[in-house]
Amino acid sequence: MAQTKPPFAWQPLTPRGISAFAFAPLGRLWLVQLVVAMFAAGVIIWFINRNWYPVIASAITELPDQGQLHNGKLEWDGDEPTVLADSPYLSIAVDLEHAGDARTPADLQAEFGERDLKFFSLLGFCHLNYSRDSDIGFNHPDLEPWWGAWNPMLLAITALLSIAALFINWAILATLYFLPAWLGAFFANRDLTLAGSWRLSGAALMPGALFFTGAIILYGLGTINLVSLGMANALHFILGWLFLILALRALPPHPDSAGKTNPFADAEKSS
Repeated sequence: MAQTKPPFAWQPLTPRGISAFAFAPLGRLWLVQLVVAMFAAGVIIWFINRNWYPVIASAITELPDQGQLHNGKLEWDGDEPTVLADSPYLSIAVDLEHAGDARTPADLQAEFGERDLKFFSLLGFCHLNYSRDSDIGFNHPDLEPWWGAWNPMLLAITALLSIAALFINWAILATLYFLPAWLGAFFANRDLTLAGSWRLSGAALMPGALFFTGAIILYGLGTINLVSLGMANALHFILGWLFLILALRALPPHPDSAGKTNPFADAEKSS
């Protein structure tokens, strides 16, 4: 009996398309993941450039002519607390004591204190202490030319880091998913090796990644809010499992089970 040629793996958007990656070379999976990661990174860059960069540029223009970060301390020569610039997405303020008088309803707030920088969002807050070796101009004349020269490079670095982070995340999730997927295929008499299960698990993550990327676009356009974006993030993990289960069902039967018959069915026919 001639061996059936495995389907060509090229798109991870349907259960049958995902199942094809179980028989494809690993490089094919990485190529498809790279395309998805580049698209997601492009959307992230678009969001930052559209919704964060204008606020940062506006905040720099509001800085005083004097001021610096020196020896782990912000030397501020202006009124405070003050909101330098804000939007529904980002707020940048100076509050040396972090008294809370410069807080806004923005989804993300960056607040410069005397000794640290605090970030506030719906998930809580985190802070970064200024380096004790810092000697950085925190004023309009120094930061405006620096920002103009470096903001394209910062976008490029963000894109590369986003792609790397996605690949690492997908590798970790595929490693967590592939053994349960292989066991499911084993008990369902589906043709799947351990290596194929890992590739299948990695491909099954792509629909959820594209779904969440679409949610970022809607959030960036103001169509959905931050809470809805968080729900979309949780849902995209569920989509990964859903497509993985459907892809397992789309796998061909295991060759060893092709000729097997149900003995109980044969007994009923003979009686």
